[in-house]
Amino acid sequence: MKVVPSAYSQYLYVFSKLKAEKLPPHHTCDHYIELEGSLPPVGVIYSLSNQESDTLRAYISENVEKGFILPSSSSTGAPVLFVKKKGGGLHLCVDYRKLIAVTRKNKYSVPPMNQLLTVFLGSSIFSKIDLCGAYNLL
Repeated sequence: MKVVPSAYSQYLYVFSKLKAEKLPPHHTCDHYIELEGSLPPVGVIYSLSNQESDTLRAYISENVEKGFILPSSSSTGAPVLFVKKKGGGLHLCVDYRKLIAVTRKNKYSVPPMNQLLTVFLGSSIFSKIDLCGAYNLL
């Protein structure tokens, strides 16, 4: 970990990489997806190069181990694509457009203010973003 200014030393736990490797505990307002139809759409499966296949296997293994994703026997899926990074390597992209198209939209685009304030009740530390794995914490 990089050096944290002494004024913030009491908040070191906020920057824990170990905690970023785990999902937060489940709450009563966990996210779920409701579909307009009865089944999720089936996505196209593209053939992968050896490097892409190895990258995908490593990604899946790592995230199953962390508990970010669960093994599934679903007959549906979304296309997986890769984009080359500037410094080499591959960036995984999943095309969820068909799933998003049949997802029932929430009638409130932003939670009501009283609900937002309740979430922060009793909190003492706030940040604009979660720098470690924010996407996986949804």
